Amino acid sequence: MPLLRSLRSSLAVLCLAAGLTACPEPEANDASIAAAREQADGAEVTVRGHVSVAPGTFESATFERGFAIADEGAGIYVKMDEAASVALGDEVEVTGVLGQMAKLRVVTAEPSAVVSLGNNAAVTPAAIATGEVDEDVEGRLVRVTAAVTQTFVDDAPYGYKLWVDDGSGEIQLFFHVSAGFDAAALMALTAGQTLAVTGLAFQYEDTYEVAPRSPADLVIQ
Repeated sequence: MPLLRSLRSSLAVLCLAAGLTACPEPEANDASIAAAREQADGAEVTVRGHVSVAPGTFESATFERGFAIADEGAGIYVKMDEAASVALGDEVEVTGVLGQMAKLRVVTAEPSAVVSLGNNAAVTPAAIATGEVDEDVEGRLVRVTAAVTQTFVDDAPYGYKLWVDDGSGEIQLFFHVSAGFDAAALMALTAGQTLAVTGLAFQYEDTYEVAPRSPADLVIQ
């Protein structure tokens, strides 16, 4: 449930328990990613969070130099033609235009609209089931642990594909060439092997997938 709706529901319950007939509206966090994601395409939004995917990581398939950010409740991809001077964990505030990139929810921004807030903290991935990789978690940093169901498919120069399932539903893994993955290492993975994979919950057209950021995000168990 989006963060603002959750706050409103909790406040309503507390007001009813106190016997109040009316409750004040909670103040919205103007930089909440969840609140921004609910706006219509074309809206100008401001979002604040820590960098979960470094600039240019997915450039081989997205053809731009964007990055992703996350706060406590949600995440979103920031689409940029020119890379911003930010690193993993940096807290930033971004103002841009809400829209879609091949059906992925994005904020399109210029480097001048990315403001560093001077606080660095690593984003912790959310451990989820493979069957939970959908619109509700799109844009967040996630971790899935599952067995390989379909082996290597070469989609270069964009990336490479594998499929995994923990029993809750099969999901595609997409390894961007620009994220530094070696095709031979991925080809060596066999059906039935268990992988722990950290990556961005991504959407490309009608396919939801997990996109690791570097070879360190793939652990063979």
